[in-house]
Amino acid sequence: MLEITTTQEEILKAGELAATSMVSRPRVYSMVDLFAGCGGLSLGFENAAFTPVFVNELHDDALKTYLLNRHHELGGMRFSDNPALRCNDAHDLKDERLEQMVADFSSIREIDFRFDRTANEESGGGSTLDVLTGGPPCQGYSGIGIRRSYAVDRKVIPSNHLYGRMAEIIRRLRPRIFLFENVRGLLNAKWTREGGEPIWPEVLREFKEHIPGYEVRWSLVHAKDYGVPQNRPRVLIVGIRKDILADAKKKGVEKLDDTADTEDAVKCGFLPAGCPGEYPDLGELLGDLLDDDVEGILLNQSYPPGPFETKSYPRAAKKGTIQEKLRKAPDWYPHRGVRLTEQEYSKHKWAVVDKFRYMLGHNGEIPEKYKTRKFSQRVLKEKWGNAEPNITATSLPDDYVHYRQPRILTVREWARLQLFPDWYQFAGKRTTGGLRRAGKPTEGIFDREVPKYTQIGNAVPVGLAERVGKHFKMILDAAVDA
Repeated sequence: MLEITTTQEEILKAGELAATSMVSRPRVYSMVDLFAGCGGLSLGFENAAFTPVFVNELHDDALKTYLLNRHHELGGMRFSDNPALRCNDAHDLKDERLEQMVADFSSIREIDFRFDRTANEESGGGSTLDVLTGGPPCQGYSGIGIRRSYAVDRKVIPSNHLYGRMAEIIRRLRPRIFLFENVRGLLNAKWTREGGEPIWPEVLREFKEHIPGYEVRWSLVHAKDYGVPQNRPRVLIVGIRKDILADAKKKGVEKLDDTADTEDAVKCGFLPAGCPGEYPDLGELLGDLLDDDVEGILLNQSYPPGPFETKSYPRAAKKGTIQEKLRKAPDWYPHRGVRLTEQEYSKHKWAVVDKFRYMLGHNGEIPEKYKTRKFSQRVLKEKWGNAEPNITATSLPDDYVHYRQPRILTVREWARLQLFPDWYQFAGKRTTGGLRRAGKPTEGIFDREVPKYTQIGNAVPVGLAERVGKHFKMILDAAVDA
């Protein structure tokens, strides 16, 4: 049973009040989020005015995180309290369960869900569901993931075939727009260790050729081009239903051109163009969390008997900065200001502290006595300077050393790299061991734990999702009101 902290209890109670006091809105931009993880993609879309109406996530702790941070009401019930609007296993979303999902949507007054019965698939007819998104688990495609999960043929990893389940759900629900998200490794992955057929053409074919009535484009985007302080390349496939596309073009949506001789979703206007250079420096992003007392405790190994943590903000947020934005409390929050949580530090052994201290003083170089064959660690840069972000938050916080102190980042600092606000709470263990986190595919063990660091590292960056969400909303505003 998940232990709920005092802060989480207060947030849950505040969410109940927020849900019951919501006034009806003239237009709800509805979204279904499949393989949602802890909710980074949904949060970005919520910032762009979308409302989740259904969530799918296999792992309990990630789903608990997702629900803990959703407080809207649908159909007379708080979304997070309605089991009909969520599902753990995407394989269950078929036949009777999928039809029940359609029936449940039809009964929710706020989203006015219905199908255009007069249109056929070829002409692009469908439902009033605005957006369906999904990022099937990527460990089987990721180069890092497959190495860290004990090399095995990708064909035998069940999650590698979930793109087909997503396509089947799209075919039934026929949303106005769909978005598939995954790692760059998908573009070069092969089904077997010896090579074999590439995976990417099969995935793209599923969405381009087997979902009639949509124009489909794709791009490889980098989160750093959308205000996120990470490189984080991601493959995005976008499908816009033909009737929606035609109506949006009538309204003259800028750069929306499905006739362009390219599959590039950005060039066709299916995705927003990036704005390089808008990302914050890490000192700007994390500086208000820097507790000067921590370094001395690390060096002296004088750890407290309980959690080694900072419980309140050690520094004021600078006005008009990303710090102030991430510390801003939403309207439903139970306190006037956000309380600092998840700022617990690892109790590093002296050898680890000594290595990190050396790296901080020697431009990231690792002392010879501490070098291993494991993945190399890097010291984060406080300022990017003339360089661009070259980091990607993964499931392992051990990859990076804090730019000022001889330690790894905390859960809250890790979350800020993904631009999660400080009010966002995370459920489950803080971290866990390699086998429990990765499973053991060579022995047919695919179940794994998803602790807080892993939930965050697997998430779609909130800033990237928000930019995409705002772009989709622009298209929908033009098309639906055309």
